[in-house]
Parts: sequence; structure tokens; C-alpha cells
Amino acid sequence: MWSSLRLIKDLVSEKTIGLMRMQFWKKTVDDIYSDNPPHQPVAIELWKAVKRHNLTKRWLMKIIDERERNLDDKAYRNIQELENYAENTQSSLLYLTLEILGIKDLHADHAASHIGKAQGIVTCLRATPYHGSRRRVFLPMDICMLHGVSQEDFLRKKQDKNVRDVIYDIASQAHLHLKHARSFHKSVPVKAFPAFLQTVALEDYLKKIQQVDFDIFHPSLQQKDTLLPLSLYIRSWRRKY
Repeated sequence: MWSSLRLIKDLVSEKTIGLMRMQFWKKTVDDIYSDNPPHQPVAIELWKAVKRHNLTKRWLMKIIDERERNLDDKAYRNIQELENYAENTQSSLLYLTLEILGIKDLHADHAASHIGKAQGIVTCLRATPYHGSRRRVFLPMDICMLHGVSQEDFLRKKQDKNVRDVIYDIASQAHLHLKHARSFHKSVPVKAFPAFLQTVALEDYLKKIQQVDFDIFHPSLQQKDTLLPLSLYIRSWRRKY
């Protein structure tokens, strides 16, 4: 379901069609919680998961509602708007993951909130070259304006210091959320750690972008990290996220 919602914006050229698909998922979720799922493979599996793990409907609806609002194809007005989007999508997905793991813990929820926000910010950064190739820029406008950078500067792949400063500020916010999430490490149940292992990939990207002096278009940022599976294994073995 999540991958389907995520792809709607990229695959649909008409907003009206996108809204119709979102409406389909809203009705599907309502039907699932009425014990009447449509005869569609994803819907049936989601219904099974809801029944098995008693998943909270609110988190599923937050994901759909936020993706629907995001169909407008507009840049985020400020970093808070990007964080709100990340909270309602990425963090909601983590709350559902915690429910599947059978975890109800306030510290785990706080960590999930910050990790989700970090994930959303990093995803926005990573997607900048791709969006630029389609003449779109979604980076927070307030930070761009602060450094005197226009959307056209990103479309032209400029590497001036002020452009890098925009990326630095945004990446720093993701790093801060990652730091906050890890501050709960000793209080979060060990059983929750598998849900938070994405922090390894987030930290890896933030380190890489720092190494290239926050050049968002540097080719190395588009390469796969072959050592990432090993890093995930080590972090899992050490029971850390």
C-alpha cells in the first residue's frame, strides 16, 4: 500500500486522477476496518495485518491524507512543513511497524517520530537531482530565501557556496532529528530496534553528503553503498540503532 501511495504522484500527470486513487485507498481502509475488504491482493493482505496486529486506523489515514495534500507539486514553504509531511507519512509508518512488533512505549514513539522526520528530510535531499531532471524543486523555500538561492539555481545544478549552504542547513536538521532519536536509546525496548535500523542508511547518506561538501549533485551520492548490509548487520548485532 505504502509503495503504491508513494508512486501515485510520480505516475499520475493529472491531479484529478491522483485524487481518485487516493479516494480509492481511503474507501479501502474504511472497508477494511468494517471487515469488508475489497477483493484486491494488497487490500486483503492489509486486512489480515490489521486483524492480526490490531493496527490503528489513524496512522493509515494520516499517510493517505498527507499524500493527497502532497499531490499539488509545490515546494515546501518551510522546514516545518517538510517535517509535518514526514511525521504524517514516514513516522506514521514507523508507528504501525511498532504495533506489528507488539510495542507500546512512549520512548519508542518519540524515537520513531524523530527518525521519521529525519527519513523524510533525507528523502527530499536524495530526490533533488531526480526532481531537478523533471524541472521540479521541493526544498523548503524559507531556507532557500535565507541564502538567496532560487529554484532555478538547483535546476541549473549550480555549486555555489550559498547553494551548498541550503543543503547544509537542511541536512543539519535531519542530523539533529537522528541525534534526538538516539538520545532515547537506553529507554527504548530492545524489541523495537529492528524498526529503527533505517537510521544506518540515513547516517550513511548524511556522512557522504558532508564528505562532498554538501554538493547535492555529486555523482557519489547516487551510488549504492555495498557495505550497507554489513553495517546493518553489525548495528543489529550490537543492538543499536
